[in-house]
Amino acid sequence: MRVLGSSTSTALGLRGIGADDVNVERVERAFGTLQDRLVKELRLAGIASIAAANAFLPAFMADYNARFGKEPAQAADGHRPLACDCVLDDVFAWKEERTVTKNLTLQYDKVLFLLEPNETTRPLARRRVTVIDYPDGRLAIRHDGVDLPYRTFDKRPQVNQAAIVENKRLGPVLAYIAEKQKELDMSRSAKAPRRRGQAAHLFKTG
Repeated sequence: MRVLGSSTSTALGLRGIGADDVNVERVERAFGTLQDRLVKELRLAGIASIAAANAFLPAFMADYNARFGKEPAQAADGHRPLACDCVLDDVFAWKEERTVTKNLTLQYDKVLFLLEPNETTRPLARRRVTVIDYPDGRLAIRHDGVDLPYRTFDKRPQVNQAAIVENKRLGPVLAYIAEKQKELDMSRSAKAPRRRGQAAHLFKTG
């Protein structure tokens, strides 16, 4: 479970709770129980896909709460309205700043981004912009609240086995390039959202 960053907590008006707080201990015990019991229940039910697990959860939660739930000491709803006029998708996205080159390019996670030249992007040479990497695979480049149009060039081109087989004349050369690529650090950033599970994203992970 990733802990919220300070900027996210500030935007949402949240404050930290000490690790020795009784509420934290209670929540951690519940997490431990669910991580153990739920996994076993999924296995016993023969669940083998995310869709099947999601369909299984409502009945499991109803049964779990009926068996272990307790009435709260105070019945008042402690939830608060959102403290800011903000878009939650943006608040929870990973953000990094980049400097735009004089050629209107920038790099992020081994991908070269080329800003489309227009009246908005041309003045941004040598200026800082924000790369917003959403958990669902979307990516935006933003300056002063405006999303900028861009094209991409992946700096991690890969020579695969199919290309070697199809190009008999260049086969030995492509095989040599493929071996050299294995020696390079072609990994994506460990800080950015995980690409596995994203339905659509522009970062090749193979």
